[in-house]
Amino acid sequence: MPTRKSPRKGSLQFWPRKRAAKFLPRVNWNAINSGKNIKGFICYKAGMASAHVRDNTSDSMTKGKDMAIPVTILECPPMKIFSVRFYKNNKVMSEVLSENLDKELKRKVKVPKKKGKSVDDIIDARKTQSASSSDESDTKIYDDVQIIFYSVVKQTGLKKKPDLSEIGLVGSIEDKIKFVKENLGKEISVLDVLEKGQLVDLRGLTKGQGFQGPVKRFGIKLKRAKSEKGRRRPGSIGPWHPARVTFRVPMAGQLGMFTRVVYNNNVVDIGKADGKFTNIKNYGNVKTDYIVVKGSVQGPAKRQLLITAPVRETKKTKKRNYELRGIR
Repeated sequence: MPTRKSPRKGSLQFWPRKRAAKFLPRVNWNAINSGKNIKGFICYKAGMASAHVRDNTSDSMTKGKDMAIPVTILECPPMKIFSVRFYKNNKVMSEVLSENLDKELKRKVKVPKKKGKSVDDIIDARKTQSASSSDESDTKIYDDVQIIFYSVVKQTGLKKKPDLSEIGLVGSIEDKIKFVKENLGKEISVLDVLEKGQLVDLRGLTKGQGFQGPVKRFGIKLKRAKSEKGRRRPGSIGPWHPARVTFRVPMAGQLGMFTRVVYNNNVVDIGKADGKFTNIKNYGNVKTDYIVVKGSVQGPAKRQLLITAPVRETKKTKKRNYELRGIR
C-alpha cells in the first residue's frame, strides 16, 4: 500500500482566524493607481439577482449570444468629506475636520470640539516654506493627501450611524488639493466615481458562522465510524515533544467575519434607483444610487463594503463586455 498523503488544512495566508476588528478594512491606497478622482466608495449589499445580457467579448465562445449571469446589487448612498489627512513619509502630519458636518453625524460619532487649522492654512504654510528654501524635500509639510469619507446612510433607511473610511485620491498633489477644495461639504455620488463596464475590487467581511469545529472550519475528513474520542476531530494533535499543541493543528474556533477581497468584478449596470429594485429579500427597497456587479460578493444583506479600483486586473477580465438586457 502506498503511503497516504494529504495537504495541510487551512491556508496560512488567512491567519489568525479570528473576527475582524472593524467592518470596513484598511487599504493600501498606494498600491492602487487607477480611478477617476477617488480610489474607492462605500456601499451596502442589497442582494443577488439574474441578469439577462448579450456577450460582446472578443474571442469569446459565447460572443453575440444572450446568456444569464448571476449579479449582485449594491446600494451606494452619497458620501461626504469628514476630514482631510496630510501625510509625510507615510505618517499623518496633520488632520483637518470638515466645517460643514451634518448635525446627525455629530450625535452618532465623536467629533473634537476644538477647531484646528483649516485646509487653506496648511496649503499656505507649504507654499511659504517651499518658496523660502532651495531644498524642497526637507521643507515639505506634506507629500500626500487622503480623505476620510462618511456615507450618508440615512437616505437608504438601513440605519442612522454612518460608516467612515479613509480613501485615497488620484493624481498629483495639486489635483488632490483641488478636489478637496471643490467637494468640502458636498455630496459625492458613485456616478462621479465609477462607470459602466469597468472592473472593481470589493473588500469587506464574510458572513459570521460563530464557533465551529475543525471539519467545517478547515475541511478535514471525518474519522471512521468506530474511532475513539470523536469522529469530527483530528486523529492526532501532535507529538509528545515538543510538549505543546502547535498553531498549525486544525482546532475548533471562530469561523466567518473575516476580511476578504473579491477581485476584478465587472460593473454590469450603474445608475439611480428610482424604484427599480423593490422588495429585495432581507433588504427592502433600493432608494439611492446603485451598481450591479457580476458574480457574488462576500457578506450577508445590509453588509457594508468598500469598492475600490482594481489592484491587479487581468487581460481576460478587462476585455469582458456585457450588454445588459434586463435584471430579474
